[in-house]
Amino acid sequence: MRAIPVEPRDSASAIGARLRAARTAQQMTIDQLAHASGLTKGFLSRVERDQTSPSVSNLVSLCDVLNIAVGTLFTEPDLVFVAADEAPEIDLGGTDVDERLLSPRRESRIQVIRSRVRAGEIGGGGNELYSLNAEIDFLHVVAGTVRVLFANNALTMTAGDSLTLDGREPHSWEVVGDDGCDLIWVLAPATWAGQALSPP
Repeated sequence: MRAIPVEPRDSASAIGARLRAARTAQQMTIDQLAHASGLTKGFLSRVERDQTSPSVSNLVSLCDVLNIAVGTLFTEPDLVFVAADEAPEIDLGGTDVDERLLSPRRESRIQVIRSRVRAGEIGGGGNELYSLNAEIDFLHVVAGTVRVLFANNALTMTAGDSLTLDGREPHSWEVVGDDGCDLIWVLAPATWAGQALSPP
């Protein structure tokens, strides 16, 4: 995993977009922002569309109304790029599965894992049902057919299918047929007990 090189950009562009994002995140209309800040709706519209730059005093006023720090408008985004061939291999206890961590290790809000079973191998999550300390366990089948196993039933999924469940619900999975599979797992919040087999 490595940081994405960010191309230099006009700071005014970033300010306009971020002010608009802060306003919409608070479900505030541009009319409400104009009334609260004492600035005109037309001026605010031009600022958000990057057609003009606010003065320092106007910027401070807008940030006060939106309850955001002025500095957040100028920070570069924290981006982490994961190249397909650089995703660290991890071991989550499955059999005949190539498992890769696609999200950054330090990301605690969400975790994304890719599981692949080569054609001709009957891989899966293991013989025993397992549970995860995650409120949400989301599975998307990119390719192949898999059977998701529960204590009292099973669900067969094919390419394009998705499943959302409570990660604490005991479950496992296995490949159906000999075509292998390609799966994407999304866990929230992030949790894993595997050990990395290659450096992050």
